[in-house]
Amino acid sequence: MRQPAHLALTCLLALAATLATPLAPAAQGQAAAPLHIRIGYLGYRPAAGPLLSNVIPEPGDAGLQGAELAIVDSNSTGRFLKQQFQLTSANVDSPEALLQAARAQHEQGLRLFVVNAPAASLRALATALPDSLLFNAGSPDDSLRSSQCLGNVLHSLPSRAMLADALAQFLVLRKWQRALLVVGQTPDDQAYAAALRRSVKRFGVQLVAEKTWTFDNDQRRSAQADMPLFTQTAEYDVVLVADERGDFGEYLPYQTWYPRPVAGTQGLTPTGWHKTVETFGAAQLQKRFEAQAGRWMNDRDFAAWMAVRSVASAASKLRLAEPRALQQLLLSEQLPLDGFKGRKLSYRPWNGELRQPIPLVQPRALVSTSPQEGFLHPFNEMDSLGYDKPEVTCSYP
Repeated sequence: MRQPAHLALTCLLALAATLATPLAPAAQGQAAAPLHIRIGYLGYRPAAGPLLSNVIPEPGDAGLQGAELAIVDSNSTGRFLKQQFQLTSANVDSPEALLQAARAQHEQGLRLFVVNAPAASLRALATALPDSLLFNAGSPDDSLRSSQCLGNVLHSLPSRAMLADALAQFLVLRKWQRALLVVGQTPDDQAYAAALRRSVKRFGVQLVAEKTWTFDNDQRRSAQADMPLFTQTAEYDVVLVADERGDFGEYLPYQTWYPRPVAGTQGLTPTGWHKTVETFGAAQLQKRFEAQAGRWMNDRDFAAWMAVRSVASAASKLRLAEPRALQQLLLSEQLPLDGFKGRKLSYRPWNGELRQPIPLVQPRALVSTSPQEGFLHPFNEMDSLGYDKPEVTCSYP
């Protein structure tokens, strides 16, 4: 039966009024509730000691600039969700001052921290702040991801094992099967060399010889005489170098006994981030960073940026900033993260390390990115880099 015109009009007006009715106060309050998220930045880098080469030093604000840019990026998107992010930073010159700064920030109510510090300081902070979530943006130490896991720490900086595996895959791809390993004398050099030994064994590269650098002279004046004789041994396809501080490694390229490439801490270098990474939107990130900092973005900057963005992504989904809830979500693999590396990133639930592709670079060019094609994994190809679940002996989280 056809309805009268006035009855149809009445129904339409009632429907419009229903659609225009405001949300219930509770629902409206839930949607509009602002969220203020405070993050602490804790930076401490030990003095590098006397250098035997005139290498370009790492910027004093490495890491901090990345965290500050991530705060700006997070607030750009967060204002639409009524979320505000704030960074409280402390760059100090001793482990004791770092712990003191952390406790001061904790007393102010901060429970989320980005840490750019050596492994020993990170362990001390994790113990001192058991109710907090820490992001390791400064230590590549392998034991933190394999045998001495810290239950309240996530790692946004790649481990030495990840870097070495990324390089070893490329060596296999290029059929550089025989390597000479040159190792410096510092503990960091020894740790990097251990990661290289593990990787070449894992991927089937042969070490034809290993030599320790014991010279204490400045190679600017004597590299042409010292290096060829020092690298004289059984024939090799590549020279692997472990010289994190930069005492001698810069003078190995073009000075080896056989005319071979150099890779490791110098030459062809695996790293978490580099100026030459420009695809998948990375060029825009690079430009924003350079406009802010007046320099290139390095691996510490990217790790700190990634740490803050991880917090922002998790907090936006949960609408809260409780450390354990954020950590649980980030470890659940249900929150893919964008790191401008061509793949969605996530944290490994067995050790808290960020899965991420590793660029292989020379000083002014991107050479390749690992994992290399053909290196497969049952679940995630990025887990072919670093310590896989069966290799981790510590309990996490």
